[in-house]
Amino acid sequence: KMSTTKTSWPEVVGWPAAQAVTQVNTDRPDVAIEVLPSGTSVSPGFSSTRVRVFFDGTGSVAATPQVG
Repeated sequence: KMSTTKTSWPEVVGWPAAQAVTQVNTDRPDVAIEVLPSGTSVSPGFSSTRVRVFFDGTGSVAATPQVG
């Protein structure tokens, strides 16, 4: 059976950030997760071992987390 490595999590948009982190961690235990307020300026560059979770003022996920 072919397994596809998950690289984005559109289903967690609107979830509490902590819950989204748990989901990403379950799917991809190999990546480091950064949780940041929406609008935070981040350093450019792609990392195949990083997922950034941006949250809004209510603590909910504001955008689709993805590897990069």
